[in-house]
Amino acid sequence: MTRRHKQNLARIVVAGVLLVAASFAPESWGLWRLPLFLLPYFVVGWDVLWEAVCNIARGEIFDENFLMCVATLGALALGEYAEAVGVMLFYQVGELFQSMAVNKSRRSIAQLMDIRPDSARVLRGGEEVTVEPDEVQVGETLVVRPGERIALDGVVVKGISSLDTAALTGESVPREVEEGQEVSSGCVNLTGLLHMEVTRPFEQSTVARILELVENAASKKAKAEHFITRFARWYTPTVVVGAAALAVVGGLATGQWGEWVRRALTFLVISCPCALVISIPMAFFGGIGGASRQGVLVKGGNYLELLAKTKTVVFDKTGTLTQGKFAVEGLYPVQTGEEKPLLQWAALAESHSNHPIALSLRQAWGGDLAQHTVTDVEEIPGRGVMAQVDGVPVLAGNALLMNEHGLTPASTVSAGTVVHVAAQGKYLGYALIADQVKEHAADTIAQLKAQGVRTVMLTGDTQAVGEEMAHRLGLDEVHAQLLPQDKVERLEQLLEQKPQDTVLAYVGDGVNDAPVLSRADVGIAMGGMGSDAAIEAADVVLMDDDPAKLLTAMGIARKCRRIVVENIVFALGVKGLFLVMGAFGVATMWEAVFADVGVAVIAILNASRMLRKK
Repeated sequence: MTRRHKQNLARIVVAGVLLVAASFAPESWGLWRLPLFLLPYFVVGWDVLWEAVCNIARGEIFDENFLMCVATLGALALGEYAEAVGVMLFYQVGELFQSMAVNKSRRSIAQLMDIRPDSARVLRGGEEVTVEPDEVQVGETLVVRPGERIALDGVVVKGISSLDTAALTGESVPREVEEGQEVSSGCVNLTGLLHMEVTRPFEQSTVARILELVENAASKKAKAEHFITRFARWYTPTVVVGAAALAVVGGLATGQWGEWVRRALTFLVISCPCALVISIPMAFFGGIGGASRQGVLVKGGNYLELLAKTKTVVFDKTGTLTQGKFAVEGLYPVQTGEEKPLLQWAALAESHSNHPIALSLRQAWGGDLAQHTVTDVEEIPGRGVMAQVDGVPVLAGNALLMNEHGLTPASTVSAGTVVHVAAQGKYLGYALIADQVKEHAADTIAQLKAQGVRTVMLTGDTQAVGEEMAHRLGLDEVHAQLLPQDKVERLEQLLEQKPQDTVLAYVGDGVNDAPVLSRADVGIAMGGMGSDAAIEAADVVLMDDDPAKLLTAMGIARKCRRIVVENIVFALGVKGLFLVMGAFGVATMWEAVFADVGVAVIAILNASRMLRKK
């Protein structure tokens, strides 16, 4: 409980004691009882009265403070002293609980985003110097001790350690890092001492980008938030006019002016829309914060609302559904059991190349290059490579290279890159190399389809590779051999085909995906390995590049929409019932305060469910 909350609680207790004391005054005292009740009234309600006066001076008349002042001052004028003080007291109790709930939610969000480092330790002149993160220059060496938060993005140049990446990705399992690996700011170093070369200034770092995205998200309101704002702007003046009409018409019809004025005042208190005005934005705010804790950055409540209505998801292939890393998927020797020699000849022939295909062959082989002699290496563009390996002539390349040397390569049907291998003029077989599917990609597609979501893949790869990948993952549709402009054109067609009142989301990671991400209803970028252009163009960022986080984002969005609908139906339903009861004199001022403050507290507590971890 904050200091302000404690002060308000003390005011409520003092006012409650004074109200009980004033209630013992005999009815025969008449107007002399009024000062006894005014004392607790002003103790507990002076801030409401002052706020109403200030708002009227600014031209903002019709708010909850105005309604409470009119209702309670009217009750005092009618001689209902205890009821007027009691209503103000009950209102302040509700406001206290409401403020505490909102404060708890904001504190939870602040804790989620408490990833900005206070300082950074860098090596300057051979000594460690502690400076502000934004003072560190690109290329400087950052020193990160165990238990410290990494201040800037960089590459490990010395040391081995485990990192806690939960603040960025929501992943609780530590990540192992060593020399040469990239590390994002915001992670916590758990075990070893790390020396890192800074690759980005602080204002462009991962942690700065996250903070900026979350801070700016509140400015992008969802349609439901805009609706509630417009609703409150017209609703409150309307019910004030309705209350006045109720008092005048009822008084003229029956002559019982006191009774109908009391009903009108009750009607005013019930009508306050604070339950909706506070709880709806809070639900979206909580949704954005809860998503960030799971490693999903949503740039605004409007995108959270759109995600909940997504029925078509379009994926890029490389770096999105696949790792963007080649690996040997299969070895097909002419003679059974000769897989190891086949792989060794291919890896050694490619030993002087830095091409991803060559790297994947060497990684799969895992042998010691120093124990072999590779000479006369000749790379043939569009064909492959020729080399002398331990004095033996070796060919490694495509079918054209084999044909040019009078060899007949085996026919292949699998999608991927095929490296045919020959040694000493004899064809040995081929290795199949393909991009690796991400761990959760197939399961993500399956769950999306189970939810009735149409899944499509757009790729610049060949038709054979695209169809093979679509079959492996279970995608509904695939379009291959697309240039960036072709992807936009194809997306336009998919937008026209989507069901009415539904949303199309595009998931990508590369520079060439930026135009498509901007054109989609919701653009979703891979934030770990994704390009800056893609992250900038996207509306949602998956921080750890895991396609399964798309399911997390959509689940949070749907839960948020469900809570918003629950709050709207609950608040309007209860208020509508009590407004009718108030107009017919069934509801008293006490029930009116419950219909206002009680409903607001319940709606806010319901909205705070968005902050739960699961």
